[in-house]
Amino acid sequence: MSDEWYTPSWLFETMGLHFDLDVAAPSTGSPWVGASSFYSIEDDALIQPWSGKVWMNPPYSKPAPWVEKWLHHGNGIALLPMAKSRWFNELMESNAHFTILPSNFKFNSPQGKPISLMMGSMLWAIGDDNVQAISKFGKVR
Repeated sequence: MSDEWYTPSWLFETMGLHFDLDVAAPSTGSPWVGASSFYSIEDDALIQPWSGKVWMNPPYSKPAPWVEKWLHHGNGIALLPMAKSRWFNELMESNAHFTILPSNFKFNSPQGKPISLMMGSMLWAIGDDNVQAISKFGKVR
């Protein structure tokens, strides 16, 4: 299974935010994210410095190190699956806020086709303007 599950552009249009850094972008970048800079798999964002407001849709095959770095960074929005895991428990115990996306939420494949997961997706936010942005999708906790 591929980790190439792109966030649809309408999600960014709804949030209305500009990000300083997309930490898990495709190799060519993702202009629909609205980020000033990006790291792709070739850059290995986990060893790079993160600055400013971060957007993160990490590889779902191994999100734990991404979640840990995102929490430590402390400013941004993350798109993550609901999961029964240690990293999910860490998020729930953190100062991050979340909203659950609708059950019909779909990602885009690299070819632009809509694809969905068998598990739910959530937006997580740290920072007042980020929390406000995810509130456009539903109740924030």
